[in-house]
Amino acid sequence: MLFILLGTATIIFFGRTPSNDRDWSNDQALLPYVVFNEDTVKIFNIRNFSYASTTDYEINYYDKTYYLDELTSIDYIVEPFEGIGAAHTFISFGFKGGEYVAISVEIRKEEGEMFSPLKGLFRSYELMYVIADEKDVIDLRANHRKNNVYLYPVKISDENMKAVFVDVLKRVNKLIEEPEFYNTLTNTCTTNIASHINNVSPKKVPWDIRLLLPKNSDALAYELGLIDNSFTLKDLRTKHLINDKAEMYANDLNFSKLIRQ
Repeated sequence: MLFILLGTATIIFFGRTPSNDRDWSNDQALLPYVVFNEDTVKIFNIRNFSYASTTDYEINYYDKTYYLDELTSIDYIVEPFEGIGAAHTFISFGFKGGEYVAISVEIRKEEGEMFSPLKGLFRSYELMYVIADEKDVIDLRANHRKNNVYLYPVKISDENMKAVFVDVLKRVNKLIEEPEFYNTLTNTCTTNIASHINNVSPKKVPWDIRLLLPKNSDALAYELGLIDNSFTLKDLRTKHLINDKAEMYANDLNFSKLIRQ
């Protein structure tokens, strides 16, 4: 009987294939995609929701062209959760003129679905790269989920910054043609960020348990010199906790600039 149950579970596990055709949650119904030109990228379906709560929001998307030579910064953002090591991480790219676009690797939720790390081991969720206006993803987390949000400028050369941005956007397009399953151990928010960095600078980010338990992934970035390590880590975290500013400037048109002051 046990062998029959195991066999049935194995068939279900390996027989399930990733798809872009499901009954998706409203906040993840549209996949972003990118058109590349020599000096520019045009990103379609940039999410720009206005939130009254985590479940009550005004849906809005926009398309925008970015000039690669105007890319000026990458920020690494950590949203810790309760529990041992749990967190969400994402990155935000800054451009001349004070424009920012955030990219967050997430499970693509079906309607009514909730995340479970255990289910994430068993082909339960598709993977999605959410491309969003920075205010969308930070306002949601800091002001409505009420989680701490830390924003760290990444130390990186201009050449590698551009290469990471392009590498991330190529993955965005690939997921349209070749959907993937999220996996709690191998295909997560933080493991994908590390992979994009390593694609540009091989072995820059070695394997570390903090990639799987990313609550302290800022400590790993600190040790690797990817973020400012001229302060103590404790002082750095205090300096880059942005919740007070995110709340104060939630409705300000200069939100991204002001949370960095």
